[in-house]
Amino acid sequence: MDIFSFYRFIFEKMSLVLIYLTRYSMAKDIIKEALEFEVQKTSFKTTSERIHASRKAKEMILGVNEVYKETKDPELMDLMKRLTAVKQKIEKRLKGRSLTA
Repeated sequence: MDIFSFYRFIFEKMSLVLIYLTRYSMAKDIIKEALEFEVQKTSFKTTSERIHASRKAKEMILGVNEVYKETKDPELMDLMKRLTAVKQKIEKRLKGRSLTA
């Protein structure tokens, strides 16, 4: 193995490590943000706030789902279920009551 092949091999391995570390830190950030969103007060007064909260919940559910696909951690599945429940409550409030009840 010549020196260039060796350096290329080392560079490829370092790149893989950096990609893994980046994914890990992003996953940690997504989970932290989702947990914070879950415990924050959920009294969204205006329709605009509700729409924003619903979109944010969806974004977080999808982010946690990406992490779940890699780790298969049951705690992440529970987190997604809780976030989905919050999102459904927000959307129920957005739709309002039907007039024919």
